[in-house]
Amino acid sequence: MAQFSVHDAKTNLSRLIAQALAGGDVVIARGNIPVVRLVPLEPRGHRQFGALKGKIAMGEHFDEPLPDEELDGWNPA
Repeated sequence: MAQFSVHDAKTNLSRLIAQALAGGDVVIARGNIPVVRLVPLEPRGHRQFGALKGKIAMGEHFDEPLPDEELDGWNPA
């Protein structure tokens, strides 16, 4: 575990980020007390247009108007 002071972390932030991304354990301390661990985030997934094509279907009555009793529940009195 590599431990760095706040001052060293500010001075060498790019290097510490690279070290954490490479799997290193980077800890930042105030004085001799460890306070923060620098860890990489999980990458966000990539969205692909059309990924759910053929997996979702709308019923044949989807576009029809709602019955009056249903509409009454949505409109304020």
